[in-house]
Amino acid sequence: MSKQRRNRAWYGKLDRDGFIHRSWMKNQGFPDHAFDGRPIIGICNTWSELTPCNAGLRDLAEGVKRGVWEAGGFPVEFPVISLGETQMKPTAMLFRNLLAMDVEESIRAYGIDGVVLLGGCDKTTPGQLMGAASVDLPTIVVSSGPMLNGKWQGKDIGSGTDVWKFSEAVRAGEMSLADFMAAESGMSRSVGTCMTMGTASTMASLVEAMGMSLPTNAALPAVDARRKALTHMTGRRIVEMVDEELAMSKILTREAFLNAIRVNAAVGGSTNAVVHLLAIAGRVGVELTLDDFNLGSELPLLVNCMPSGEYLMEDFAYAGGMPVVLRELSGHLDRANTVMGVDVSAYGEGAECWNRDVIRTVDDPLKPGAGLRVLRGNLAPNGAIIKPSAATEGLLEHEGEAFVFENIEDLKANIDRDDLPVTPDTILVLKGCGPKGYPGMPEVGNMPIPARLVKEGVRDMVRISDARMSGTAFGTVILHVSPEAQAGGTLAVVKTGDRIRLSVKGGSLELLVSDEELNKRCEDWTPDPAHYDRGYAKMYIDHVLQADQGGDLDFLVGKDTRPVTRESH
Repeated sequence: MSKQRRNRAWYGKLDRDGFIHRSWMKNQGFPDHAFDGRPIIGICNTWSELTPCNAGLRDLAEGVKRGVWEAGGFPVEFPVISLGETQMKPTAMLFRNLLAMDVEESIRAYGIDGVVLLGGCDKTTPGQLMGAASVDLPTIVVSSGPMLNGKWQGKDIGSGTDVWKFSEAVRAGEMSLADFMAAESGMSRSVGTCMTMGTASTMASLVEAMGMSLPTNAALPAVDARRKALTHMTGRRIVEMVDEELAMSKILTREAFLNAIRVNAAVGGSTNAVVHLLAIAGRVGVELTLDDFNLGSELPLLVNCMPSGEYLMEDFAYAGGMPVVLRELSGHLDRANTVMGVDVSAYGEGAECWNRDVIRTVDDPLKPGAGLRVLRGNLAPNGAIIKPSAATEGLLEHEGEAFVFENIEDLKANIDRDDLPVTPDTILVLKGCGPKGYPGMPEVGNMPIPARLVKEGVRDMVRISDARMSGTAFGTVILHVSPEAQAGGTLAVVKTGDRIRLSVKGGSLELLVSDEELNKRCEDWTPDPAHYDRGYAKMYIDHVLQADQGGDLDFLVGKDTRPVTRESH
């Protein structure tokens, strides 16, 4: 091999250090010629039995290895922290940045030339991309893929979306507890991520739209043999990318991020895409702001998947998946490079749609103007977001009195009180659930409808918080209010009885209190004492950025591509 690769600093030396690096690797049975200068490909695996979404990644890693060997590379698999969205407390988002640190330092410290990121569960994909972007080697993503469609009582049910509906039906007395428990067993029928267009499927879709994966990565079911074939082809391609020196920064340009925002609108993607794309852009050094997300507000919703539609990811895959969406949006996308070394428009060339009820055309969309909307005003000086495609249209222009929950414990203790003084026009406000406040910015923004109103048939209300919500959730929910309450944002001083005005059309969110009164409240406000005083959580609270900046740690923004020069011996 004539090309001097990064791995030569580890395995190419004919001295004591080279001896040690090669010799210890040989205890796994690797022969001499594995260290002849060929590309060494790291397979960054977030497999874990505590992350059910990623439980199939062990098998997918074997497919990547086959492809790497076939292309003349040397595959080496390594683990990083895995974030089980449904299993971790207080919230997996608290640990996204920790995963990013793990990925970054692992890639930098080991003698690898390119990386395949194996992830899927909500925070694993953005965390891996953030970490890899800060080192900027040739990198490609393979997502774990969605679960098979849920099945119960002869119909399809979707993870997350139907859970919220079933839960409200039980609270309303419309569904028995026995039926609720029976549906549990039919919901998750295979390994894989949520089969709704939740955050995991959204991020997989955006990864494909940004050119960071091979075509069809977004939607193929986790247990479909075609996904394993995709991993084989990914292994082949990463070796070629190393030869071409096709680093992440050559793919993740501003144009790629703007394309992701447009595609997020078309697929009815998660609000969580906002904090993740902002954080990834910060690592690459791309200028991206919260206001850029208004770019998708006029684009139509094309993908008829829960929670904005009725189908599931398995149906989306069989209808043609992301290549069809990219073809439909071809007139709206910027030119941008991909891991294939071609413009992203090539991903949609020749794509055929096999079910027009699942993937609509731009001329006949599911909903017009369905992208995320950024809101600003004295209640959210640095911005907040709402997902109109998952909201009740009649509530998108609304004024009402606030009923305030000071924290999540207050909400849980009082939401089901029979004497809760609320009406369908009341605006529910939740504080203390932002990046610093919870900590970690949990998915609790889609607050339950008060039990008394649920029994009266109410299924949606305007809800405002500094929290996030699951990508599988729905409702007229205003999220990511910035600055958060714990950081002294206006949200901290909202009182029950205050009037709030929401205008999604006008992009505004206003607390109807005089400036004089607001200033007095802010002067009298003091933050809650920190709940964590040690370990990673303390470091997180001390350094986390606000939601409008992506929620990364301030000292991690940017990248460091300097070579490692000091030996470990």
